[in-house]
Amino acid sequence: MDSSDYLAQLRREFDAFEACLSGDLSTPIEHCGDWTLYDLADHLGRGNLWAAAAVTEKRGNHQSPPAPRASTELVTWFKGTSAALLTALDTDPATDAWTFFPPHTVGFWQRRRCLETLVHRWDAEHALGIPSEVDPVLAGDGIAEVIDTMVPLQIKRGRLSAPAHPIRFTATDLSTGTGTATGSWILGPGDPITTDRITTDRITADPVATVSGPAAALLLMLWGRLPHDDQAITWDGHRAAAEAALNSPLVP
Repeated sequence: MDSSDYLAQLRREFDAFEACLSGDLSTPIEHCGDWTLYDLADHLGRGNLWAAAAVTEKRGNHQSPPAPRASTELVTWFKGTSAALLTALDTDPATDAWTFFPPHTVGFWQRRRCLETLVHRWDAEHALGIPSEVDPVLAGDGIAEVIDTMVPLQIKRGRLSAPAHPIRFTATDLSTGTGTATGSWILGPGDPITTDRITTDRITADPVATVSGPAAALLLMLWGRLPHDDQAITWDGHRAAAEAALNSPLVP
């Protein structure tokens, strides 16, 4: 995906999340500990301002006061954080920025905030019982981000051991050929990743298992939102060996 695609997707994700704020702000968010919908909005909105400062001020220590509690004020505040981030991100993706993992560019944040908002928009809709639609190409990019950014980050921070065996993920609603919508990824030894992220050998063994399903289902499973036995997901190969790796904290 290119810069304009990310910004267009991010606007849509913000609009969908904002629509959820008309719901009960005390609604629990199932996959976010003891958070309510208010807490989720607070997290996402303050994250918008943090990422905007990372781009415009090139620092990662920005802190914002908590979001307002009143529903109308919260919506206005969230709109403002979204606008601030979109303005900051509307520039050359190669521009330098502070980031918590390579690449240290605006492009990192265009991708990261788009995917962060997607997952939390799904969280909000799921909590409110609203059917969710997830763009397969964006979900596929999210799967790639788990593999090329989140897992190496977790390993670097000592929260995760490198997977012992390669695991293949195949999105049944994306092409498995080359291109921006490639629908097959390998997690584990030999990941095809750049030296900016993590150094490893190329694949020397076949994947121990293949996990298949729509890109959205695979992404949500990797983020702990769907169980491994969700009806949309199928397994081939040594499932137990693969699940041993997938039961680890793959994402922060």
